[in-house]
Amino acid sequence: MSPFSNILVLLDCSSVDDAVVNEVIRIASCGNVRITLVHVVHSHTLDQDRALREKSGECMSERVRQFAASSVKAEPVFLSGEPETELTRYINAGTYDLVAMATHGHKLFQDVLLGSVSDYLKHTVSVPLLMVRG
Repeated sequence: MSPFSNILVLLDCSSVDDAVVNEVIRIASCGNVRITLVHVVHSHTLDQDRALREKSGECMSERVRQFAASSVKAEPVFLSGEPETELTRYINAGTYDLVAMATHGHKLFQDVLLGSVSDYLKHTVSVPLLMVRG
């Protein structure tokens, strides 16, 4: 039996997602766990938004199939806007036992340049975070 019943999985539709998806499948296969997959589309133009939505739709469909192949049902959710803000709002409005995400393993200098969603979330949400190195 899994100690979790409602897990939110944050995906950025990159290769690092493999690590967190595999870990959550392992956790969820121990019981009846509800899985929600979330991706934030962060775009600046309508053309970019359209392209990113198409790409993220394909990514999320593939991840839903990956969970289903392990007999775990996962539901996709798409958000739009600044990832840190939208994820914090969504997580704090939900009733999740665990939020799982992959990290890119950036060092301090890269975090300053690129930002760090995981660092931001660990300071703004009260739900336990599982960070898996991608």
